[in-house]
Amino acid sequence: MAEPVEWVDGTPRSSRWADVYRSASGGLEQALQVFLGGCGLPAAWAGQRQWRILETGFGLGLNFLAAWQAWRDDARRPGLLHFASIEGFPVAAADLLRSARAHRDLQPLADELAAQWWGLVPGVHRLVFEGGRVTLTLCVGDVGQMLRELAFAADSVFLDGFSPARNPAMWAPPTLQAVARLCRPGTRLATWTAAGQVRQDLAACGFEVTRAEGLPPKRHRLEARYRPGDGDGSGPDIPGPGSCIVVGGGLAGAAAAASLARRGWQVQVLDAAPEPAAGASSLPAGLMAPHVSADDNLLSRLSRCGVRISLQQARALLREGQDWAPSGALERRAKPWAAHASVQDFAHDWSHAAEPARKREGLLAESVPAVWHARAAWIQPAALVRAWLAQPGIRWRGGHRVAGLHRTAQGWQAQDAQGGVLAEGAVAVLAAALGSAALASGRLWLQPVRGQVSWAPQAPGLPLPPFALNGNGHFLPAVPTPEGPAWMTGSTYGRGDTDLQPRPADHGLNLDRLQALSPALGLALAPAFAAGRVRAWTGVRCASHDRRPLVGELAPGLWVSTAMGSRGLTFAALSGELLAARLHAEPLPLAQGLAAGLDVARQQAPAPLSGISS
Repeated sequence: MAEPVEWVDGTPRSSRWADVYRSASGGLEQALQVFLGGCGLPAAWAGQRQWRILETGFGLGLNFLAAWQAWRDDARRPGLLHFASIEGFPVAAADLLRSARAHRDLQPLADELAAQWWGLVPGVHRLVFEGGRVTLTLCVGDVGQMLRELAFAADSVFLDGFSPARNPAMWAPPTLQAVARLCRPGTRLATWTAAGQVRQDLAACGFEVTRAEGLPPKRHRLEARYRPGDGDGSGPDIPGPGSCIVVGGGLAGAAAAASLARRGWQVQVLDAAPEPAAGASSLPAGLMAPHVSADDNLLSRLSRCGVRISLQQARALLREGQDWAPSGALERRAKPWAAHASVQDFAHDWSHAAEPARKREGLLAESVPAVWHARAAWIQPAALVRAWLAQPGIRWRGGHRVAGLHRTAQGWQAQDAQGGVLAEGAVAVLAAALGSAALASGRLWLQPVRGQVSWAPQAPGLPLPPFALNGNGHFLPAVPTPEGPAWMTGSTYGRGDTDLQPRPADHGLNLDRLQALSPALGLALAPAFAAGRVRAWTGVRCASHDRRPLVGELAPGLWVSTAMGSRGLTFAALSGELLAARLHAEPLPLAQGLAAGLDVARQQAPAPLSGISS
């Protein structure tokens, strides 16, 4: 549950820390004068491609809202504003809104923030605004642990939190050392406290500290600049946006192209097919739901990160009810499930044990163990691919089969089978599903997985549930098609199989799964299968050895985003953002430990890239 806030005469107070969330002079004044002003903002970010702010206590969010508003008001704002903040105990959305109520300019921003303020279980959550140009990377958990999960160089630091006397761990030397690790030479830091011990500890961590006039009733505050040794004040070496080649026009390639285009790259997307989403991404519709496990394992945590980002993209780019719908999903389980103890808070926003009424609606017996996924959705992959490829800065080039990649002094060339140059770019991204292996010269181990989905137009009077079902297979009750709403069920899972011809036997397998999922639904739809009225979609998906995506840099300037398997809707957008964040030294859209679970380095063969000419 959310952290309670006590409002005493309009001042928010924490009973946990016996301290106030903001000074008596007002949170906005403190945000503007102490934190933004103390870091020289907005002047310091003028004309920059991106700006990265690290904050050690999100609280009621006024520092973030003030930075966002300053970015909006600044004609010389950076192209991207990244705000990474740590919060051990998130408050309720209602308290965020109440805190911003006194500031008219911030109210619309607070409304947008509150709309994404859900499911904040421990870990890293990526919230996006302004079409992806403003990001909030919210790290929920212990400050020391969360600082270790971050990997970027901050341009500004807002050192915030309850007072050192009330919450000493927030200001302890190990915390400040971890903050310093995330700074570049010249990074400016600001804080409302002027405590002598904090000043000494910051100096010991390499900061040049000065005492400035405080915001009443405080007499003083601290400003600091990171000066480690002989640092020259320069930031990390980040490539400027240039030209980029993406090989592959399915979910993975389109997502990577969109993430790079948002950062100013000019992207050419090459694919052998004449139209986008011609491979496994041509699935009429797919179900996206978070994975749940008793121990909240790696896949469960990764899937939550992916679902959140994919939902953001669907809401921003697609037509609800036509291209996608936040339908929710009822998952049949072999035995009862409850959220792992480490994610009890806010877990109900994601998944919870289904109530009897929900089971009856989903055509399951009340005694059957089931989980309700509140954030599940069906999405038409091709619609999402087209929406991504329609973003400014992207050029689609169908009918161009890439046979090889050639490294040049300027970057990379994509070549056809005759050695002709199809495209050139400073960066290249392999997102060609199974075709990525050949272009990577054996550095990737990829496995084909054939799938067949059974579907048919809805017939009048069918007793269909109003939401999706999943378990061993899934069922979508009403996907829009040119012939009207259709139901879809499947899919088969044929490892090593690449045959795209529909198989009557696979229809039988899908019916068997449906009958196991919901006997009542299987009984209702069995006549359609028996009469041959059921149609087939077949596709070959691309999977890695551990069934998780492969994302990362294979060689300087050569990146890969592939092996989405049967979870492309969950992982494509997350993988695209992870790739772009690593390329630009940004805060990652998920914890470092989780990002390692997607890193291509975990399965690369040791052989050199001999097949890629240079």
